[in-house]
Amino acid sequence: MKILKLLNKKYFSILIFYLLSGINSFAEEKPVDIWNLEKKQTDIVEETNISNQKQINSNESSIYNMQSNKKIDQIKLDQNVDSKEVKIVGLYDPAEFGLSIDMWSNSDGSKLKSLFENINNYALSQDASEIMNISMLTNAYYPNQNITEQEFLKFKSDWLIKNSNLEIIEEYLIKNQTINLHPELTRFLVDNYLSDSNIKKACEIFSNINEPIEDNYLSKFNLYCLINYGKKEEAQLILDLKKELGFQDDYYENKINYLFGYIEESDKIISEESLLDFHLAHRTNPEFSFEPTVDSPKFIWQYLSASNLLINIKDIEITDIDKISIIEKAVHDKNYPEKDLFEFYKKFQFNINQLLNAKDVYKSLSKIEGRALLYQRTLLTEELNLKLELMQTLKKAFKKDEIENAFDQELKRFLNLISEEDVPSNYTTFYNNYSKNDQVTDKKIKFNNKILHQSKLINYFNGDYAKSQIEQELEKFLKKIKKDKKYILSKKDIIFLEALKSDGIQISKKYDNLYEVKQSEMPEDIQLKIENNEIGAALLRVIEVIGPEKIENLDEDTVYFIINTLNQLNVDLIRNKLLLKFLPLKV
Repeated sequence: MKILKLLNKKYFSILIFYLLSGINSFAEEKPVDIWNLEKKQTDIVEETNISNQKQINSNESSIYNMQSNKKIDQIKLDQNVDSKEVKIVGLYDPAEFGLSIDMWSNSDGSKLKSLFENINNYALSQDASEIMNISMLTNAYYPNQNITEQEFLKFKSDWLIKNSNLEIIEEYLIKNQTINLHPELTRFLVDNYLSDSNIKKACEIFSNINEPIEDNYLSKFNLYCLINYGKKEEAQLILDLKKELGFQDDYYENKINYLFGYIEESDKIISEESLLDFHLAHRTNPEFSFEPTVDSPKFIWQYLSASNLLINIKDIEITDIDKISIIEKAVHDKNYPEKDLFEFYKKFQFNINQLLNAKDVYKSLSKIEGRALLYQRTLLTEELNLKLELMQTLKKAFKKDEIENAFDQELKRFLNLISEEDVPSNYTTFYNNYSKNDQVTDKKIKFNNKILHQSKLINYFNGDYAKSQIEQELEKFLKKIKKDKKYILSKKDIIFLEALKSDGIQISKKYDNLYEVKQSEMPEDIQLKIENNEIGAALLRVIEVIGPEKIENLDEDTVYFIINTLNQLNVDLIRNKLLLKFLPLKV
């Protein structure tokens, strides 16, 4: 190639610099707070700066010597990944949450795998997710029994993808410089930004990476970003080098050559193989047009939606069943506005007889017409029982075709117009399941100083009491309780007292007879993990127990052993957050 033949020492050094260091830009990292706690800005890993390890003889300008150097550096990278140099990958200092750098060291990897798989079956609640983030992102050594470092990193990566907090993912990858350890996670991040048509944000990721990019897809993305930054000369040098090393992708090269300005028109082929391929087809074709199908990947729908390229449902004829079915599936997948689908349902024409007998007539119509009829009848009726029956029937109709999420927000809107007190008993379950289950409750605490766990003493867990002060106040309260023969300590009271004891708060022995702790209430496997100092595994069991539930919705016995576990692990910040949700009266 002409460009390679013209390489001199100056351009050769530029090439190596960009190959190893990526793009330099002015992107800033955005810190992420878990539970609004201030995190220490610490260096997370001992970075393996491969670019500083390379010693390249300036007289060796042969492309084959460059290829040899690349192979040597690959060996170095592999050695570093398997060595003790890359042992800690995370975001949080263990001391922030009362954890240990050895929190995984004593765990059996086979049991960890089982726990991770079980947890992955849940759509974790916010409470469980927050503990999972802390567990996965606290700096700690990898477990080394019956699990490889790569397997453990894969669990971290899978969790971050499932949780989909892009800011946390970005911070994790950049602070730890682990793009090559987590190519799937990095691809998930850049594809998400690109699917929102945020090319600038996607390319900033590469700007902050200080190591050579090994993954082919990410390398192509990085090269495209160089062109976006106007660094075409550097991009061309890297592309030439990649081709000498065996890279071949005719589709990609055609689009890139158009962006370089080497050809006046790119081919009109549109590939859905990857989001980058699809974006390049859009970017290089001024007359780009594309109609997705049911089988089109989710990220294609997201990209089309963000780029305002989706077909307008208003332009679809009600007789075009195939296109309507595609839209319904897209709404179910949250890739198309739900309100647009239901506005479209209003276009169907039904006679009075059909509307009056919708409960029976819809069965004789096509599935789409049937749903439209049920929806229109729901809009027209004011009779509460009939309205609820129609909504329930419509939800079942969507569910039967496996697109139940298409009737989600509109169903909530209907139900939230109905007062809970007016709902007939035979529709209570339906109402509770679909009305307000996605609303976040942020109620204020109401103190009741007649009940221990609802008294102002719970502010201790907010840090409002010094040790001596809480001991004095508690002594007064327990003295009253002992005199009051009618007061019986509840399970929540016991949870409150046990948490104080675990913090070293002194309680007089004269109150020992107020309650009795039953050791059998703690699951044996959790207690064994605590005794074996398997901190991470014990936290995973807590996460597994909470699962999709809010802590305040769990039964008292379950919360008792969760708090007992956290007491023994000395993870006070996690415990206090849960206690302040579970114990007090809320209004």
